[in-house]
Order: sequence, then structure tokens, then C-alpha cells
Amino acid sequence: MKAALCTHYGPPEELELRDLPSPKPGKGQVVVSVKACGVNFPDVLLIQDKYQFRPPLPFAPGGEVAGIVKETGEEVTSVRPGDRVAVSIGSGGFAEEIVADARRCLMVPENVPLDVASSFIVTYGTSWHALTDRANLKPGENLVVLGAAGGVGLSAVEIGKALGARVIAGASSQEKVDLAKSRGAEDGFVYPKTPLSRDQQKALSEEIKRLTGGQGADVLYDPVGDDYAEPALRAMNWNGRYLVIGFAAGNIPKVPLNLTLLKGSQIVGVFWGASTVRDPRHAQESLQKLMGMIADGKLKPHVSAHIPLARAGEAIRLLMDRKAQGKVVVTME
Repeated sequence: MKAALCTHYGPPEELELRDLPSPKPGKGQVVVSVKACGVNFPDVLLIQDKYQFRPPLPFAPGGEVAGIVKETGEEVTSVRPGDRVAVSIGSGGFAEEIVADARRCLMVPENVPLDVASSFIVTYGTSWHALTDRANLKPGENLVVLGAAGGVGLSAVEIGKALGARVIAGASSQEKVDLAKSRGAEDGFVYPKTPLSRDQQKALSEEIKRLTGGQGADVLYDPVGDDYAEPALRAMNWNGRYLVIGFAAGNIPKVPLNLTLLKGSQIVGVFWGASTVRDPRHAQESLQKLMGMIADGKLKPHVSAHIPLARAGEAIRLLMDRKAQGKVVVTME
């Protein structure tokens, strides 16, 4: 089988396509013939040795896949060869075959395309955990989403709308704001690219307040960080919840903590991957619920680009350059 490997830390263009032996399942494991692999921002960090976890070199990026079960190991009863499944694996997905824990496999309904099934686990799992478990988002609240056209951002827009919130989308271009509005955001705004001047930061805070009727954000979903964090925090409502998702703009921000005192607000960390390890049953139940919502048409993951395995580095480059809208998927065929 073929795999696109990170053999040394560096840019995505240096991934190497290699032939590897087909894997064999161990006890409780399955081998999946991968049809599609969703690309996420941790893949950008993994190949540069900037992520919290470090798989040993060489490794294949790609943390979520969908495909067909090829073979099962001992004591596997939940799936069988021929089943359509999606599974989160951390890394290794840029390959024609992968080994996965059978307990983490989600059955994919026939009406859900496999490219869509490969593109929801990390982003929608993160946003569901953020908005329900961490923020306790309530119907009618103002949810402001930064990076609203990216993978996690667009999923937050959709889930927020499904939960009854009033969603306001922020992005770096009008095209991206329009995409978010087409997926459920009621309003939106374009913010300048970093670095932001103090006047630009003040203008961003005022725009968020204006679009929330002067109240500020009840929940602010921030996967961007950098210069956007402080003006966003200044635009929180009383008892608001500021969700720290990630730092796609590059720098980890430092914010004046007196703002949380003045607003009675909270800064809430969101680490979906760690939460799935600490409470795997709840994580699996959440993913099954999300899969059902996708099958029912209540959520519609947006796959904007399909990149073949031989050019897998291009998929990571789209995220690295912040050019991706929705999800980018690496395909094996």
C-alpha cells in the first residue's frame, strides 16, 4: 500500500509517497481500506514538530478517515469486513490502509458520502464539545465565531444554528463570511489580517458589540488567537464564555485578565482530543449523535477540495496558508 509520509520535520511539500507493507489487525483492531482522509490544523503543526503529541518519524499525517473495513482482529464484534466506517486515529490517515481500534469506529449510513464522513469527526466533534460541554450554549444566545469559514469555524456555525443560537460569523474576507452565512450565520463581519493596530483592535471590538445589539458575545468561539483575542475578549457580554480553540493566526495571545473581572466572563479551554481519552463513552455518543444529524440533513459538512494522495502536501498547504474553506480531504482513488 502507499502512504504519504513525514520523514523529517518541515514544509508539507516535503512529504514522501512510499510503498509500505499492508498492516495486520491486532486484538480488538480492524484494518480499514481508506477512501478519504480529512485534513485538520493539527496536521499543519505535526509536520513542523509544533503539536502537543509527537508520533515517531516517519509517520503519515491525517487524523480522521473513512473507508471500508478490510479485516478484523480477534474479539471484534462491533464491525465486520465490508462495513462503511469513519474513525479518528490521531495520525496515519494519509495512507491506503490503516489499523484502528474497533471501538472507535462509527458506522457510516449509506446516504452519507465517505468524503463527508471523513471530514466531520475532528471539527464537528470539537465544536460540539466546545458549545455543549464547555460553553453550555443556550437557544437565543449570541454566538460569535472567528475563523468562521475554516473547518472548525464552519462546524461551529452549523452546530450553533442547530442549537438555536444567533450566530455571527467573523472571517478574513467577504467571500468567507458569505459562506458562513450560507451555512446558518445570521450576520457577519470581515476583520483585517494580522498584525492589527490598536485602532483596528478597537474597531473589531465595536463591530462585535454592534452586531450583538450592544450586549457583546454570550459565547465567543476563537480558533484564530493572535491579535484577535484581546479585542474579542473586550467584546464579551456579562457572564460570557470565551472558548479557546486554537491559534491558527500563529501567535498564542496574552490578554489582560482584568477584562474577565469587569465582564464577569470566563476563558474556557477546549481540548476535544484529550476529552475523548478521559471520557471515551461520552465522546463516542456525541459523534454518533452528530453522524445522525448529518444523515438527517441537519448538518452538512462542506468539503471544498479533494486532493489525491500523491499530492497530499498540497492539502496541508491550503490550511497552512489559511486558504481552505470548510474541509479539505485527501482521497485514495
